[in-house]
Amino acid sequence: MRAARLIKMVLLLQSRSSMTAAELAGELEVSERTVTRDAQALSEAGVPVYAERGRAGGYRLVGGYRTRLTGLARGEAEALFLSGVPGALREMGLEDAASAARLKVSAALLPSLRDASRSAAQRFHLDAPNWFAEPATPELLPAVAEAVWDDRRITARYRRTERDGRAEPDAGPGAGPETGREAEPEAGREVERELEPYGLVLKAGVWYLCARVADGGAARVYRIDRFTAVTGEGERFTRDQEFDLPAFWQERAGQFARSLLRTEVVVRLSVEGVRRLPYAVGPRSARQALAAAGAPDRDGWVTAALPVESEEVAHGQLTGLGPEVEVLAPAGLRERFARDAARFAGLYRS
Repeated sequence: MRAARLIKMVLLLQSRSSMTAAELAGELEVSERTVTRDAQALSEAGVPVYAERGRAGGYRLVGGYRTRLTGLARGEAEALFLSGVPGALREMGLEDAASAARLKVSAALLPSLRDASRSAAQRFHLDAPNWFAEPATPELLPAVAEAVWDDRRITARYRRTERDGRAEPDAGPGAGPETGREAEPEAGREVERELEPYGLVLKAGVWYLCARVADGGAARVYRIDRFTAVTGEGERFTRDQEFDLPAFWQERAGQFARSLLRTEVVVRLSVEGVRRLPYAVGPRSARQALAAAGAPDRDGWVTAALPVESEEVAHGQLTGLGPEVEVLAPAGLRERFARDAARFAGLYRS
């Protein structure tokens, strides 16, 4: 623990011309007294740490001293490529590795370039979760992430789910990217699988694992917050070098989104309704419906067949369009909107 801290202190001083005891204490998360003791230990070990007293004083390395401790470990190098997503690094338990990697890179740069990391951080930030959502980090995410990085099998227990009375396949990502609706877990039902974890995906604040079932099974997608237990330290598996995580995720996410759209409703849309439709039902459904729609009528309204998850979901989505949409079919949904319209008229008649 102390050895790692001493190395970090040397790298900090190597990457900056001078640092105060307070600055070092903040970076190392120790007291200023500990910084003083560590500086003395480094000096006794032959590292030329010099302390300058006074208001403008601090600690610095004498004579352009350079350490050879800047070689990146594999884990640090991998974490460095993810350094643009600090929240994800923290949730996966890789924040320390990324911090060490950034320090080593900074220490190896010319003095004129040492502010590059801060400059980049001030110009780009990734905020992954959806608006108005409180993301929750799955408790078992660090264990899963460790297995992913190390190519080790895990034994995972997870909750199966149902959607509209039908068991959801293991491959289902869980929440459709357009509707945001999730299947409710089937009470008391859990399944255990031995998995070869290939990759992690953070989608709209939700973590997913892309993995193969051990011993030649198909690649599937699992929501990590549905894992109830993960046993790591399994044997290493041989990764399929042809596996392309972004392409695999894009294909499966598209399949899942399409599988949700099992019902069709026919609607008439005003010009404003056409403009607002993607925000009400999602871009995929809106594009599909409008691409197949006919020409506008003489009032400028467009008739379109809209793919939706269910009549119940369509009612909630289309209600947001108000008088900019008219439901033509199915008859039951049209009658429901007619009743809504009558209630609205009654509320505002006075």
